[in-house]
Amino acid sequence: MRRLKIKEERLKRNIRLTLMFNSREMRALNIYCQRYRVKNKSRFLRETIMNAILKRFDEDMPSLFEEIEPNLFNNNQQSLEKVSLIEPSGKLE
Repeated sequence: MRRLKIKEERLKRNIRLTLMFNSREMRALNIYCQRYRVKNKSRFLRETIMNAILKRFDEDMPSLFEEIEPNLFNNNQQSLEKVSLIEPSGKLE
């Protein structure tokens, strides 16, 4: 039980963030919330913002096996050498 209480304290939201919208943005948000039955705008905005942030972090994370994709429509000899389809001499491997 003690461990659960400590975890709850760490996850408690106690930092306030204020957003400013112009009238068109607010109208669009209200229409969206009505159309898709969003009852808690605060939760919706928080989840939307965090999803965008985590998605960007995931895209920017370097991968372990980052490979250069071959461009078959490019006649550039260097791009073909990078993916090792053609040796520097111009012969196929």
